[in-house]
Parts: sequence; structure tokens; C-alpha cells
Amino acid sequence: MNKNFLALGLAAALLAPQVAGAEGFAINEWSAEGVAMGGARMFAEDDAANVAYNPASITKVKGEVMKSSYTYLSSHGNYKLYDGAGKEIEDGKNVVHAGWAVGSYYVRQINDKEWFGIGAFPRFAMVSEFERASKASTNAFFSKLNGVSVTPTYAHKFDKKWSAAVGAEINYVGLELQKNSYHPVAQMNVGATQTEGESYALGWNAAANYAFDDKNEIGVVYRSRITHSLEADFKMYPASGGKITADAYGVVTLPDSWDIGYNHKFDKKTRLELKATRTNWSTYDALNISLSNPSVPGVLPSNVDSAKNWSNGWRYAIGLEHNFSDKYAAMAGFAFDEASIPYDGGDFIVPTGLRRTYSIGARYNDKKQTVAVALGWMDVGNLDFAGHATDAYKSAHAYDSFTKIASISYQRKF
Repeated sequence: MNKNFLALGLAAALLAPQVAGAEGFAINEWSAEGVAMGGARMFAEDDAANVAYNPASITKVKGEVMKSSYTYLSSHGNYKLYDGAGKEIEDGKNVVHAGWAVGSYYVRQINDKEWFGIGAFPRFAMVSEFERASKASTNAFFSKLNGVSVTPTYAHKFDKKWSAAVGAEINYVGLELQKNSYHPVAQMNVGATQTEGESYALGWNAAANYAFDDKNEIGVVYRSRITHSLEADFKMYPASGGKITADAYGVVTLPDSWDIGYNHKFDKKTRLELKATRTNWSTYDALNISLSNPSVPGVLPSNVDSAKNWSNGWRYAIGLEHNFSDKYAAMAGFAFDEASIPYDGGDFIVPTGLRRTYSIGARYNDKKQTVAVALGWMDVGNLDFAGHATDAYKSAHAYDSFTKIASISYQRKF
């Protein structure tokens, strides 16, 4: 093994900046090729990003490869707010707050049967922002979840038909929530609050591929749920001036998921992938925060609770890849993501309905390097949700929401 290349690959995977943001919560944009194929990229040949899409497929990598991917996501949308009588009291739009999904991958073939891979990429992340003087701000005016998963992976190829992989997942989340505190009796804002903290937690994943023949293959990937015990700092800035601080604590469980994929090669140039993802969003049943040790005793509540009760959902994707020659290829994809947010569990932290994503891309490769680019457009759909007791509205309607996506990847073989 070339120790310098291994050290470089590990450093790239572990130390690359991982800043993500999007209209939504689940991130599927792990490489330009993956974006181009709608996320249906479980069976790619010689692609280090298989660490993210399907660990069992790192057995398709020959030799030693390293890859970096940068995906730009820019969300846009509008909303209307209503009072208890159903009268519109405000209309507005989100503050455009673009984010990046960054992926770094390293894969090395140890021998004819064994592979090692490691990736650093975001599985869950989001950012949303609204005008601080709006009524929507009483629910949330700035919300951000930065997330990254580091996944060391071992894969084994049993024979021409079977391959499997198992890996650990070191998951990081950094959470920041800001909102205006609204007094429903006085009908006025009484100050702004900020909750900010971070956490590390462990999970695992497993995958298996089976090839029926040279043209047809299926694969399954399972990713475990991950429970974060989040310790955070809580700050309140009363309208009358000053600052109140407290310790905050909450538990957030990121859901487990199943990926099921099918790959069909029409010939040596063209192939089609189908993918279905089941995500158990029901783990996100509440966002409850406990407060303790306030700097001004008796002013802050001991708990800030918010029921969510999301439902489990499916994401379906189809991707097409066509090689015009040994060097040039084109890709296209479509994905449909079910809405999982109930009327009583919606908010301006993640104001997302069902999602339809349309994408295209192109790739150039030679014996040592691969460069891919992709463009996507995500129709986020509409979402209606109820206000909470401390919100300055009774119901909300998010509409005309969409996300622009642009991605580039670079891979190097050693």
C-alpha cells in the first residue's frame, strides 16, 4: 500500500469542510453523478462515492481512488399566515440562504476479495431563514442544522454474484435555532431567543448486492437510527434589554432507513437504475428542550416542548446513464419524495412538502481522472400547518417553494 496516498485519502475524507443546507432535512446530494441520476446511483462502476450511495458497491472500484464533490443548493419559497377566523394576516417569503453539501471519499482495493472505504458527507442538514420582523419569526426566523457522517467501511466480494459491506457511522450535528418570543395575551414580541449546541453520536450501516447476470443486479442498504443527546446554550434577549442565559438539553433521534435498488444494463453503453428509500421519520416525534440554571431565576420555563409526530415516508428515484464513448457520458434522473410532515407538526424550521427533483448531468473521464457536473431543480410543493400557542398566527400555508441545485465532482485514481 502506498502510505502517502492512504494518508492523503483519509485526510481528505475526514478534514474536508462539511457545510450543508437545503430545503428539507434529508440530504441525498452526495456527488455530481448522484445528483444527475436523482440519487439512483447504487451500482456505479469505479466510483468512490459508492461509500455513500451503496457501500457494497465499493467492490466495483479498481485500485485506489479519491473523490471530492461540492453541491450548491439554493432554496426559495413563499408563505401566507392566517388568524383563527381564517383571515390572511401576513404574506412573505423566505430569506434566500444558500448552502453546500460537501462529500469526500476514499476507496482502496486491498485484494481480489476485500475493499476499504471511508467517506465524509451530510445525511441530514437544513437551513431556513425568514424576516426577523415578520409574524413567522414567532415560530422561527433562523434555523440551521449542519451535519456530517464519517463512515469507515469494509466490503467483501464473495463471488461473481454476491458482495456485502458493513461500516460504522460517526455522526456530527450542530444545531442553531432562533425565534422571537410572542406573548399571546399582550399580542407582542417580548424578546428573541437563541439555542445553539452540537453533538456526536454513533451508528452503523450494512449493505449487500446480488448480480443475477451481467445485466441485472439488486442491492439493499440499511442505515441505523442515531440518537443525539444535545447539550446547548440558551440565550434570551428581552425587548426591555439585557440578556438571560441558561443551559439547554434535548434528545434528537435521526431516523433509520432502507435503500432498495435495481440496476439494468441495456448494453455496454446504457444502464438504468431504480431506487426506493424508506425513512422512518416517526423517530422525530417531538423537539423538546429542557432549560436549567438560568442566569435570572424564575423567568424562563423549565421546558420548551414542540410536538412533531412526523410519519414514515418513501422516496423513489430513477436514473439513466449513457456512455457516448470511453471518455464522455450523460446522465438524467427524477426523484419523488413523499411529504412526512403532519398538519399539527409543521413549522418554519422545515417548511417542506412533497418533493419532485428533475436533474441532468455530464461526465468526462480518462485513465486517471473523472470530472462530472450536474444541474437539478426541486419542486418542493405546498405545506399547510397549524400554529402553536406561542405563535402570532393560527395556521400557515407554504407554497411555490423550490430549490436550485448545481454540483461538481472530481475523482483521481492512483
